[in-house]
Amino acid sequence: MTAYELMIETNHRLIKGDEPTQVQKAEIISQLLSWRTSPMQARKFYNGVRLPDNIDAEGRRMYPMYYIPPYGDGGKLKTVLGQTPKTQIFATNMYELEILRLLHILAPADGDVQAMIQATLRRLRTTCFGSQDDGMGECFDASLVVLRFLGTVSSDEVWIQSRIDNYNTHASEKKRPWYAKWYFWLCLSELPFGLAQPEIEPYKNEILNRLGRKSCVMNSETDKIVHPVLLCILRNMMAGYPEYAYIKNRVPYVNEKDGRLYFDMEAI
Repeated sequence: MTAYELMIETNHRLIKGDEPTQVQKAEIISQLLSWRTSPMQARKFYNGVRLPDNIDAEGRRMYPMYYIPPYGDGGKLKTVLGQTPKTQIFATNMYELEILRLLHILAPADGDVQAMIQATLRRLRTTCFGSQDDGMGECFDASLVVLRFLGTVSSDEVWIQSRIDNYNTHASEKKRPWYAKWYFWLCLSELPFGLAQPEIEPYKNEILNRLGRKSCVMNSETDKIVHPVLLCILRNMMAGYPEYAYIKNRVPYVNEKDGRLYFDMEAI
């Protein structure tokens, strides 16, 4: 299993509420740490994107320092929700930030992990998608990846709010694929509820309708992987409300009659 495959699998497990055992955590940490990009590989990548030393004319460090995805198979790696990035900015930052985020969750006291995270936070401060008002191209998507990362590794609510505001400012500027909205919802589902609730409120009726009245097809392998994750994102968003706390540990289920995926919102 590659670092990417392990990152995706672990993300999906955590979103669905499946907590790894201590033995599993140790194995995940060991594997992810072993896949760090070497300085020589990083320099090769920076030269390839024509940004020697990963510093542009404005002093921005736009690309990762520790985890740069391999492209030996000729394609960019998909996000946690299955979106295929078109740009290196989005693809490479997604890869690094998602891995570092998991390492922070699984090894919060590891000095090496925290050193990488602190250096990455300093790097993100220099980027347009990490700290500025930016809705251009896939910098908009990269800003959402930063939001998820910050929501886990940082207590800086002003910075976190700036990425929320960036989404709200630019989301409706053009027609976007569904991934952006759902990735924003993923971020909200993991933020402290006091911070997330004002952002969830405008979507509350839509979310409840999706959970209680709609179902998902389970025809393809992608459906079987992604659709349970999507319903669990909605569950995690709503479980923060006291009146819906009872759904916190519920899981989606497949109805044997029609083969579709449902979520039970009935109160006990």
